[in-house]
Amino acid sequence: MHLTTPLPGGDAGAEAEAEAFVPRGGPGNKGLRRRTGPVPPDSSPSGGRGSGGKRSTLREDIGHAAAETYLVTGLAFVLLRYLGVGCRWISQLLALIVYAILLMPGFIKVGYYYFFSSQVCRSVVYGEQPRNRLDLYIPKDRNKSSPVVAFVTGGAWIIGYKAWGALLGRRLAERGIIVACIDYRNFPQGTISDMVSDASEGISFVCNNVISYGGDPNKIYLMGQSAGAHIAACALLEQAVKESRGEHTSWSVAQIKAYFGLSGGYNIPSLVDHFHERGLYRSLFLSIMEGEESLPHFSPEIVTKKSSAEAIALLPQIVLLHGTEDYSIPSSASETFADILKQAGGKVKLHLYEGKTHTDVFLQDPLRGGRDQLLEDVIAVIHADDANAREKDALAPTPERLVCEWQIKLARQISPF
Repeated sequence: MHLTTPLPGGDAGAEAEAEAFVPRGGPGNKGLRRRTGPVPPDSSPSGGRGSGGKRSTLREDIGHAAAETYLVTGLAFVLLRYLGVGCRWISQLLALIVYAILLMPGFIKVGYYYFFSSQVCRSVVYGEQPRNRLDLYIPKDRNKSSPVVAFVTGGAWIIGYKAWGALLGRRLAERGIIVACIDYRNFPQGTISDMVSDASEGISFVCNNVISYGGDPNKIYLMGQSAGAHIAACALLEQAVKESRGEHTSWSVAQIKAYFGLSGGYNIPSLVDHFHERGLYRSLFLSIMEGEESLPHFSPEIVTKKSSAEAIALLPQIVLLHGTEDYSIPSSASETFADILKQAGGKVKLHLYEGKTHTDVFLQDPLRGGRDQLLEDVIAVIHADDANAREKDALAPTPERLVCEWQIKLARQISPF
């Protein structure tokens, strides 16, 4: 869970209008039209794209970056009004800066891959709201349909951005899996209902357009990390509840083979005080969650308890992954959620990584190179029914080290997460 530091990651172009600076509350948020038609890709997956799958020019990329900078600057000032002057979040910001500097060699290499690899499709438009874009990481081997992971990034509901998933996207694409990193409105551009709505919109796009990008529509997986795990779980449960009631939806829970929740928090009322002590102040967090009365509605654990047996039966396999030394979100959050899901009749697996922190499993371990246990556990589920893929996994080349070990160890000590 990334704490209260406003970093770049706003929306593009014309979306930087006045309404983007006003949090949109309420769980309804009905003004959204879903895009269900396919967006055909170019003959190759290279370059960034706007709507319609067109490759963007350098001039458009610069304009996009300028619009994002303008928007993020305005949002940062709004966020600062919520934060005020506090030693805790300022110290967290300084720690984050040092942490980023130490890991910068790896970030530069991943950034180069993100901007210049022919296997990355950047900023594919999936909806009409601000930041309704996603990045696609396409395997080099396109001779057959590939499994697809729809990934919702973390960021404490404040600094999430689709590019945060670049390292994961690269690693999974190297193993023959398409990854769609879904962007969504952060606070104060939006509140939790906007985030869940955006995530659901992005999942809908993936489910309805995966064939156009070489994906297998029968092998779609949903994954979220930290705040993204919470948002994705909310979207999944909301969808299951709607389907159990016979409501019309643009995607189906049956299209998702499994949900991976990495270092997520699922009982929000129980985490308010913990987040406050970590620098995500109570008043700010309650504003993100649309008030104390909304906390149960956006708590997957509580929603699971209240849901009908029909809704729970619709859920795919739930795989929860968590480090035992996670100080941002305690591993007990995943353990308790797993127990609640089992009691409700859900299909759930729990993987605990001994001695791993919030960022070890998502950043430090992949930056080390070599075999990454979390990644192997995820791939084992995705390739469980594909003997050929499992054979290739056993022979897959070892990922290169991106950062020196002393830098990783020092960054781990300084990490504000």
